[in-house]
Amino acid sequence: MPRILVFQHVAAEPLGTLDPLIRSRGHRIRFVNFERDPHARPNVDRYRGLVVLGGPMNVDEQARRPHLRTELHAIERMLQQGKPVLGICLGAQLLAHVLGADVRRREAPEIGWYDLHATPEGRQDPVLAPLGEVARVFQWHRYHFEIPREAVHLARGAECEQQAFRWGELAYGFQFHLEMDRPLVERWLDTPAYREELAASGLPHDADAIRAATDLHIARMQAQADEVFNRFLDLVGRPQRRIVLPSREFG
Repeated sequence: MPRILVFQHVAAEPLGTLDPLIRSRGHRIRFVNFERDPHARPNVDRYRGLVVLGGPMNVDEQARRPHLRTELHAIERMLQQGKPVLGICLGAQLLAHVLGADVRRREAPEIGWYDLHATPEGRQDPVLAPLGEVARVFQWHRYHFEIPREAVHLARGAECEQQAFRWGELAYGFQFHLEMDRPLVERWLDTPAYREELAASGLPHDADAIRAATDLHIARMQAQADEVFNRFLDLVGRPQRRIVLPSREFG
């Protein structure tokens, strides 16, 4: 029974719809919640895959949030061991940083529903292809990653060019949130810090507009997300091929 390690940063950002998919395949999940235990030192050698979730912190906060450095080293070791890694939002930014790419603050955040455009490589990708040429996805981020060297750019947006990448055959970074369902969207809109971020964003849509868009788009995104996540989970348990990465000092 393969075990999957999950890095969680705040209670408001769980696995969402990915949780029942993992469990339905018979995988065991080990959560490391760095909000509750910022000094955790998980031994990634014991796991067959890693999912790194989103959170309100940023890659450049390592000095005051040392768990981010712990996560960077853990991601690096999983890649070296040839194990699948999925980074979502902050998780994708951490993955990109491990691979030498810059993570930058955007002038304006993306919050709500946006069109995602697959690149030619994305339309053929073994994991991301179910999203098709254009998909409506949920976003909530202020920072974004650059595409790492030697990674494949899989998807772009009109507001943010860098939305998804694959490095090698087993590592994926998604800037967007395919794991959302309606209750989780509502939870974010009701979370005071998130609500304040939306109010201060200067975006033309408010919480009610996001709720209305959620009613229109959530069912289709969830169906596509199930296919995407199941294809990623197909990678868990495959034979591992160790990879040599250039040594890096994080900070």
